[in-house]
Amino acid sequence: MRISQQIWPRPVVLVCSVNREGKPNVMTASFVMPVSFEPKYLAVSIAPQRYTFENLKETKELTINVCDVSMKKAAEICGTHSGRYVDKFELANLTKEPSRKISAPCIREAPISFECVVDGMYRHGDHYIVVGEVVEEHIRRKDFVPLSHVTEDRYIMNL
Repeated sequence: MRISQQIWPRPVVLVCSVNREGKPNVMTASFVMPVSFEPKYLAVSIAPQRYTFENLKETKELTINVCDVSMKKAAEICGTHSGRYVDKFELANLTKEPSRKISAPCIREAPISFECVVDGMYRHGDHYIVVGEVVEEHIRRKDFVPLSHVTEDRYIMNL
């Protein structure tokens, strides 16, 4: 049994990055957690073969965009296609919003977005834990129902 089937639910986020040329990408993640209150740090676990991981090694910037239940379809799209080959923003009908302090975009549809600068990337087994210091946050809505992931295509969509 995979660990993702044993520890759930997990919040669903969309991680945005850019490559060296500024091309944006977005991927779905549910291996995410807060690390520190002050200053704010977040961590996300990413497999090294992911296009997003390559971008993070190059630019050291990411946004973490919290998904609400209305974003389920977009999360599924961004989790099943590679940004190497398709524009997932267009495919998932997501709106890129310029960040204030970094080059990676935020997602306008997300109730909360965190702009982060990579503080460290640490290999643990088949994934890396990417720790980002939050340098700016966008709180668009405080009252929302978060999208939570169980495993594979199973989600929890209510409280």
